[in-house]
Amino acid sequence: MFLKETAKEIIKKGNYMFRFSTRHMRVLPDFLIIGGQKCGTSSFYRNLVKHPSIAPAFDKEIYFFNGKFHKGINWYRTHFPLLPYKYYVTKICRQKFLTGEATPGYIFHPHVPKRVSEVLPHVKIIVLLRNPVDRAYSHYHHEVRKKRETLSFEDAIKTEEERLRGEFEKLIKNERYKSFNYIHYSYLARGIYVDQLQRWNNFFKKEQILILKSEDFFRDTQTSFDQALQFLGLPGWQVNDFRKAHVGYYPKMDTAIRNRLLNYFKPHNHKLYEYLGINFGWDE
Repeated sequence: MFLKETAKEIIKKGNYMFRFSTRHMRVLPDFLIIGGQKCGTSSFYRNLVKHPSIAPAFDKEIYFFNGKFHKGINWYRTHFPLLPYKYYVTKICRQKFLTGEATPGYIFHPHVPKRVSEVLPHVKIIVLLRNPVDRAYSHYHHEVRKKRETLSFEDAIKTEEERLRGEFEKLIKNERYKSFNYIHYSYLARGIYVDQLQRWNNFFKKEQILILKSEDFFRDTQTSFDQALQFLGLPGWQVNDFRKAHVGYYPKMDTAIRNRLLNYFKPHNHKLYEYLGINFGWDE
């Protein structure tokens, strides 16, 4: 076992050393899937990159713009394909070539839109949005599975305001500040989508951002992929062997708590509907 693990580590380090030594010869992403968290981004990305014109990043979630920005652009480049490969695909094979990554925390971090605009001003951005009540409950159970949450769901949402007090302001003041609570206990805050999208629209044209409803994606996968491919300027492609990623199983939410959260999110959802001109129908 020790020798096997050591061999794996050697291969992993060798792979990274090669990627780092060729960092100047690597492309930057054409698209980003920025969130939201627990909205189906893993399922969407892992199936999208099966398209013959898309080369996946070495890691689906890189966390560059929301946690590792200090490592620099050359570190970021190590996660993407080589320029000669892109040349081969586009010039020799005469096919389209795109690459991208999906880090769901990007949409929620206040500094990420500006950082992305400075590094990737022409990038295409894909957003998946899920009913914020269901998203919050899924997020909670994710934190419980990771042993980062010990409170009941009801107590966790009751104490969220106290847990997050002052954290956003610290993030704004110090770009390198990392907030455990802001990342892990933001069950309700992450579901106020309109505020997050407005930050992104301050730096990107609406034509650069595609917004998909998570429920539609899981109900009619092909239609959502068709929308994304058209947005990315890629030829049509039939989704085969679709697989969900990170499927979680947990008890049904208490009806009283669900109704309370539906009422909590209702004004925020209506503000979102008005902002986008789309009614997602999340009020029931």
